Amino acid sequence: MTQLRSDAALRRDQILDAADAVFSERGITAPLDLVVTRAGVGRATLYRNFPDRAALVEALFERAMAQLEAAAPGLDLFALIEQLGLNIVGAPALADYWRALEPGHPAAKAARERVARLFRAPLASSLARRRCRADLRPADLVLVCGMLGTALRGETPARRRTLVRRALALLQGGVAAS
Repeated sequence: MTQLRSDAALRRDQILDAADAVFSERGITAPLDLVVTRAGVGRATLYRNFPDRAALVEALFERAMAQLEAAAPGLDLFALIEQLGLNIVGAPALADYWRALEPGHPAAKAARERVARLFRAPLASSLARRRCRADLRPADLVLVCGMLGTALRGETPARRRTLVRRALALLQGGVAAS
């Protein structure tokens, strides 16, 4: 992929930041004109960078995953689960989008595989140190992340964080070694 000019990269980031804010406030189906207005760019700039809503949402997911992958090497299994749970409640519209896709959708399948890969090294380390159940697999941790998504039922961001932390406390007992 060619390197984006710095001004083009800046506009792309502005669009992503605006989309993240608009989708968090108004939901994933918010009019894209709100994203354009918030980003301070023209419609043509939006569509030149992201031809449709799916491309925009997938770019938001890509950015979130890249940040998580950068942080993951320093996190143990339980800290990674917690961080992913907090990311889920921090971007409720993004989580809604992924849950709305059919399980067999290529983007959904790729997302699940990427999350599973993210957990492989911390899981192997936890298994070796006997800190988690011996039968725990990366796919189980993808399931745990889906379970943490139920915290999105909280009415406010603070309530959602409280719910995800409670879910984590309950899940940890099921994931940790007995």
